[in-house]
Amino acid sequence: MSSKSSITNLLYLSIPIFFANLALPLVAIVDTGLMGNLDDASYLTATSIASSLFSLIFLSFGFLRMGTVGMVAQAHGAKQYNEIVDLVFRNITFVIAISLLLIFLQNLIFNLGLQIFELSNDTKKYFKDYFYIRIYSSFGELTIYVITGLFIGLQKTKISSVMIGFFSITNIIFSLFFVLYFKLNVTGVALGTLVSSTLTSFIFLIYTFFELKKLTNINFDIKKIFNVKKIQNIFNINFNIFIRSVLLTFSFLFFTYLGNTISEDVVAANAILINLIFLSAFILDAYAFSTEGIVGYSIGSKNITLLRNVIKNSFMLSISTSLLISLLYFFGKNHFISLMTDLSNIETISLSYSYWVVFIPLISSFCYQFDGIFVGASQTKELRNAMIISVCIYILSAVYLISNFGNLGLWISFSIFFVTRALTLFAYLGRIYRKI
Repeated sequence: MSSKSSITNLLYLSIPIFFANLALPLVAIVDTGLMGNLDDASYLTATSIASSLFSLIFLSFGFLRMGTVGMVAQAHGAKQYNEIVDLVFRNITFVIAISLLLIFLQNLIFNLGLQIFELSNDTKKYFKDYFYIRIYSSFGELTIYVITGLFIGLQKTKISSVMIGFFSITNIIFSLFFVLYFKLNVTGVALGTLVSSTLTSFIFLIYTFFELKKLTNINFDIKKIFNVKKIQNIFNINFNIFIRSVLLTFSFLFFTYLGNTISEDVVAANAILINLIFLSAFILDAYAFSTEGIVGYSIGSKNITLLRNVIKNSFMLSISTSLLISLLYFFGKNHFISLMTDLSNIETISLSYSYWVVFIPLISSFCYQFDGIFVGASQTKELRNAMIISVCIYILSAVYLISNFGNLGLWISFSIFFVTRALTLFAYLGRIYRKI
């Protein structure tokens, strides 16, 4: 495949994900806007903290998507379609087990959340209202991870995009309905996520069954599905991704925690800016997701030329897009912030630190692309090691900088975290080429 055709293929796979990923952060933005325009900042603070906690919980199991992509893509390149079917069955079984475990441990998780954050009585009440509803969305949200990974691995990104778009749009609709019509506030946005994730997962599980039937015969063979050697291989790959994902989500939770040590208003203001960073992340992840599938396929089919082209061109596309995003934020940051809150104090704090949402997409774009490359190659040990190094430096710099510069120091340390990730993964890049 030529360099030109590689760019065309990347764009073909990325564009559907791009539009679908736009919808995902819109859910958080809508939730923030709904809570940020109420008369009490406690609603926004509680939602922000609870959402951060669930990001830690659910994204810790990001291996259900990331691990699935790499293994499916490589099996696809090697034409091993029976293995793809078995892999899906294994991962759905993992989803059921994880979901039941989270529900069983809900009280423990809730109390740990309260111990981490020092909340006012009102914020604590709203946090509780949100938590005990959102926890039951575990099965739906984690199932979406598996299905997304499957179709990205098969390079059928349109299907993943339709599913993500459906989940996001229904989430927004239900949240608006519960909050505006029934006046449920925090409970309403939690219910919106629960209903939309459950509905989406069941619809697309049925669709996935029929799509897999087109590839090969579907036989539920317990011995093959629960093959010890296969499970051990999945565990080795996924454990590294699990550690990486836990540390990544911890970094955002730690960011929220440190902001809370300053004031609840700072937490609310930072949450608005973080949502804008999430928006840029989901946009740039479109290239990372499409890269995962092509990198895995190139390794499975032993195509070194395709591998080199996709790595080079994915970076070109990602960097170019991050520049456009930064320009958009530079000229439109005031407008974006005013859409999410009309609380003057929160808006003032957000505006004073808004230049960070201009800067961070530029450096984080490298992190996202490297993630896509290493996930596609199933080189998960490198992802784990890079994250460990980055989080350690982040924690050390944050503790020092926040004590001297307050919220400014927090944002500086957050930027250091992204820079360290990018540099560390770049140092590991040569290992990808040695797989062929």
